[in-house]
Amino acid sequence: MAQKLTIGKVAAAAAVNVETIRFYQRRGLLTEPPKSPGGFRYYDEATIARVRFVKRAQALGFSLEEVVGLMALEQSSACGPTHDAAVRKLQLVEERITDLKRIRSTLKNLVQKCEAGPAAVCCPIIESLAHSASNK
Repeated sequence: MAQKLTIGKVAAAAAVNVETIRFYQRRGLLTEPPKSPGGFRYYDEATIARVRFVKRAQALGFSLEEVVGLMALEQSSACGPTHDAAVRKLQLVEERITDLKRIRSTLKNLVQKCEAGPAAVCCPIIESLAHSASNK
């Protein structure tokens, strides 16, 4: 017999907040079970697995919209499209890493200029930001 779980038990088992479960329901990631005659909604173990799936996908950088797509692919056992979605996400992550490295390099340079002592301008960081904005 399937175990009947309250929303609180599902949330605890999936290590999320009850409001996360409700949010996922509103977004269509989880179905809301009907109320029992006693007025409670009971969930099954599969709901816990589904919440964990969503959280793991989010941890890999997938948006909730993308997770909906992944879940549809999961149901159809479509490995090819799932692979393609992961490749696209990996490309975006690689681009973001490149951007972050550029930002780090620029910030390091600005901090070094600032720490080098008094400059001809009032603040090398402010000057750089003001100069960058005028070139756009």
